[in-house]
Amino acid sequence: MKKSSRILALLLAGVMVLSLAACGGDKKDDAAASEIAMITDKGDINDKSFNQGTWEGIQAWSEKNSKKCQYYKPVEATTDAYVAMIEQAIKDGNKVVVTPGFLFEEPIYLVQDKYPDVKFILIDGNPHSADYSDYKTADNTVGILFSEEQVGYLAGYAAVKDGNTKLGFLGGQAVPAVVRYGYGYVQGANDAAAEAGKTVDMMYYYTGGFAATPEAQALAAGWYQSGTEIVFGCGGSVGNSAMAAAEQNNGKVIGVDVDQSGESATVVSSAMKGLASAVQQMLDAYVAGSFPGGQNLTLGAAEGAVELPMATSKWASFSQADYDALFAKLSDGTIAPKKDDAAETPDKLGCANVNVTFIEQ
Repeated sequence: MKKSSRILALLLAGVMVLSLAACGGDKKDDAAASEIAMITDKGDINDKSFNQGTWEGIQAWSEKNSKKCQYYKPVEATTDAYVAMIEQAIKDGNKVVVTPGFLFEEPIYLVQDKYPDVKFILIDGNPHSADYSDYKTADNTVGILFSEEQVGYLAGYAAVKDGNTKLGFLGGQAVPAVVRYGYGYVQGANDAAAEAGKTVDMMYYYTGGFAATPEAQALAAGWYQSGTEIVFGCGGSVGNSAMAAAEQNNGKVIGVDVDQSGESATVVSSAMKGLASAVQQMLDAYVAGSFPGGQNLTLGAAEGAVELPMATSKWASFSQADYDALFAKLSDGTIAPKKDDAAETPDKLGCANVNVTFIEQ
């Protein structure tokens, strides 16, 4: 190895070590003693979304069960960087590695067979090869998906039941989870509108990414200025663009993934996934010796894994009783919203009481 290559390798190793922090602090001896590790995706543990929701669940479980936990932040959002950080966590002695988000589908596919004694918990995805030609969930891995279409349905139904007739869906990248949220949103709005004997309008757009951008904010602002009353901001920080636009235009927002009511006064509710409870269930199974390795699970209303946080929601007329009745029907299968493979675009879902204006990129 050339001298310059050795120096670069040492520098990268140093950056990787500095990119981790323990539950009780950031000491290296804490890292070596930890048993549960989480690798962040392109966000961080204070992102008010996927990373934070998952990490807080791990922290609470670790404290309750007297386990050490650790999070690692990769130096960049690439498959190679994710794999390197997973391997660093394993080198540090962690026995369980938790990865939140679909960006880890390929990295887990690459490492799961290499480390058969380590348990991998992949949140919001199933392991597959880079070209999607091979899907494999090894015996030491569990993949967890959520029924986003169910909680999207709850959000859309509540928005219309609450009196809104002009809705918006501002999605991030059109990955399956985001599409399921949106398709559920359209169907929930449609059913509530049908019950009320009216038709509602919906603007619908995928930004193509998960960042808050001036372009997304400007688009949402234009919707509000044209009469849109409430926008479902769905996809990482994309929702922050909707919130910023709503704050300037007296609009309302539905948050996503976690309870985002603290993010902005414009947030009336949030379409939540049970990120913390899902990872805690898997960690409980790990210590009980019943880890569901080799399985791909889908968690929804029946498992208490999706919800609108009614305690912090600010609906004007959609009541707790309304919510409970609707949730029960989703839980027992009486209502079964179509998923991401049901239609090519959201305007082709066959929802006669929603006029969907789908804006293509």
